Amino acid sequence: MTTDPRVDAYIAKAADFAQPILREIRQRVHAGCGGVEEAIKWGMPAFLYQGRLLCGMAAFKAHAALNFWRSEAGADAADSEGMGQYGRLQSLKDLPGKREFASRLREGMQRIDAGTTAPRRAPRAPLPMPPAFAQALAQAPAARACFDGFAPGYRRDYLEWIGQAKRETTRQQRIAQAIQWLSDGKRRNWKHEKH
Repeated sequence: MTTDPRVDAYIAKAADFAQPILREIRQRVHAGCGGVEEAIKWGMPAFLYQGRLLCGMAAFKAHAALNFWRSEAGADAADSEGMGQYGRLQSLKDLPGKREFASRLREGMQRIDAGTTAPRRAPRAPLPMPPAFAQALAQAPAARACFDGFAPGYRRDYLEWIGQAKRETTRQQRIAQAIQWLSDGKRRNWKHEKH
C-alpha cells in the first residue's frame, strides 16, 4: 500500500472519533483498488485511480464524510446532511457495509476505465427575483450589469441571502448592501475570497 504522508498528517490531526473512520476508509480503498494513488484535493484526502478522482474523505468537528465521485449514487447524494453520500459519519458503524463499499469502488473504476465522466446533479431550479431587489437593480445600472454578468451560482448567492431574510427591514438592508457590493463588482461572499 503506497501512502501519502500528507494523508497521514491529515488523519493524525483529525478528531479522535474521526481517526478510526478515516483509517478504515483508507484501508478499504487500498484493499479494493490496487494501484490507487493518494492525494490531497480541496484540502482533504482523495484517492485517484489512473490519475482520476475515485473517492474522497474528510473530517470535521463532529463528523466525517465519504464521497464516491464516479458513482450513480453520488449524483443525488449531496442532499444529505454531511458533505458526503453517507451523511454524517460519527462512528465506524455509520460507514457503508464492506460489500457496498467495494461495489462503489468497482463502479467508479469501471467508469474511469470506460472514460465516463462523473455523473452530474440535475441543475437547481432558478430562484425567483424578489420584486424589491429587481426594482433596486433597475435603479442601479452598474449593479444590474454586474449581477447579470455573474455565473448562475453567484447570482443565486445574492438571491438566497435576500430571500432568506425573515423581516422586511432585514430584507431592505440586505438589498441595499447587495446593490453597494454589486456596484463595486463584488460577489456576495467576497470577504471570504483569497486576494
